[in-house]
Amino acid sequence: MIKIPTNSKKDVYTHAAIIVCLLMVLFFGFFFIYLPWSTNHGETITVPSLKGLTMEEAEDLLDERNLDYEVTDSTFTPGKKPLTVLSQYPLENSKVKQGRKIYLTINTETAPMIKLPKLTEMSVRSAEQQLLIAGLLKPSLEYQNDIRENEVLEVKYQGTKIDAGTLIAKGSKVTLIVGNGTGNVELEIPCLIGKPLDEAIIIISGSGLQKGTVIYDPDSTEPAGTVIRQNPACEDGKIKAGEMIDLWVAGNPPSGE
Repeated sequence: MIKIPTNSKKDVYTHAAIIVCLLMVLFFGFFFIYLPWSTNHGETITVPSLKGLTMEEAEDLLDERNLDYEVTDSTFTPGKKPLTVLSQYPLENSKVKQGRKIYLTINTETAPMIKLPKLTEMSVRSAEQQLLIAGLLKPSLEYQNDIRENEVLEVKYQGTKIDAGTLIAKGSKVTLIVGNGTGNVELEIPCLIGKPLDEAIIIISGSGLQKGTVIYDPDSTEPAGTVIRQNPACEDGKIKAGEMIDLWVAGNPPSGE
């Protein structure tokens, strides 16, 4: 065994320096050689994109990269295949160590049942928003003669009328029956020729009809603001509720029109 003399201060310093050097070698060797070698320090794996893959496809892809996975949640998303990956964490292209667990959310195999919200007496736009909030698809529209224009009259599912509160599968598509603004009831066409425009408009509204286009005739010899022609004419007899009557009026349009 080699002995280092310690008879002088110089020998003591030399001895101490050797011990310090050995300790430093051990320190750096442990932290910068042994630990990186034993823990793959500095080596990372890029997380692949798993969205849209089946569970089998996702598992194979993760196995190839020495990554693990765990299904932490499941939900139903219309239009997505059952048992496919909807989301993942860490996200794709993240850098992780080998053996890291990837947490997955998958699409359930069976759609949950939900209650149909109340849609009748709503506008089409409002009804569509309620359906989307409830998790249903954008509906089909069928129009029928009714004075309630663009108002939902009833709801059908697979050809059968259903009411609010009926249970249907999430992601289903219903049909809205919507009024087209014209009723089945036929009304007498009011005679408006010779009447002031404002009076004619009141008569049209009171008859369950709508004012159509107003056309001004500056060359007419009738008093300004007088209705000189209408379409359909009152001689035509009947008109459906909610339909329009176009008017021709003597004079020039008011300023601003």
